[in-house]
Amino acid sequence: MALLSVNDINVYYGSIHAIKGVSFEVNEGEVVTLIGANGAGKSTTLNTVSGLLRAKTGSVFFDDQDVGNVAPHNIVKMGMAHCPEGRRVFSQMTVEENLQMGGFTRSPSEIALNLEEVYAQFPRLKERRRQISGTLSGGEQQMLAMGRALMSNPKLLLLDEPSMGLAPILVAQIFEIIEQLHKAGKTILLVEQNAQMALSIATRGYVLETGKVVLSGNGNELLENDAVKKAYLGE
Repeated sequence: MALLSVNDINVYYGSIHAIKGVSFEVNEGEVVTLIGANGAGKSTTLNTVSGLLRAKTGSVFFDDQDVGNVAPHNIVKMGMAHCPEGRRVFSQMTVEENLQMGGFTRSPSEIALNLEEVYAQFPRLKERRRQISGTLSGGEQQMLAMGRALMSNPKLLLLDEPSMGLAPILVAQIFEIIEQLHKAGKTILLVEQNAQMALSIATRGYVLETGKVVLSGNGNELLENDAVKKAYLGE
């Protein structure tokens, strides 16, 4: 049984048909990636899954429950956490205050435990825990956004463009962290323009073009697909 099942969703921005009958699944323990060019509908799909947008038709099931009309904060309580595009940290709050905000569904004792787990995963955040988050580097802010999402101890982690705007060495570091989370048992839905990096760590992937899924397969299959190589891998 899929942990997440997206079934024929159609999403509109006013009269603009942004997502056109998209369907996919994420099984427990997988890293599933959505790749595609700018404007393909990747972030819109993720925002619909997490309840920030509503599909006009179709359904989204998470952990066997229809979440199509569930408020985003209640979806978080059900076990889904969304790390948004552009990081969106609370820039006037400290690192630790940002992380505590991510644990709003948890008890004080659980927050304390989750903090230690996040600091073990991201030692740099522990070093910076009293620092105002708006003064962090881009890579540190991305780590903070991921750590904040992990504070709710999610069953499913949504990552939207975690490599955006980062230097190559930091991109490699972020993807290494994603791999570590996967090896620790975390289920991840990853939206990413860096197709090479995303597919290299993905269990399975889906290619979106103009709001539609045009290809799917396991990560290695898509890396070797001629159309994917030409369009997304620069080959």
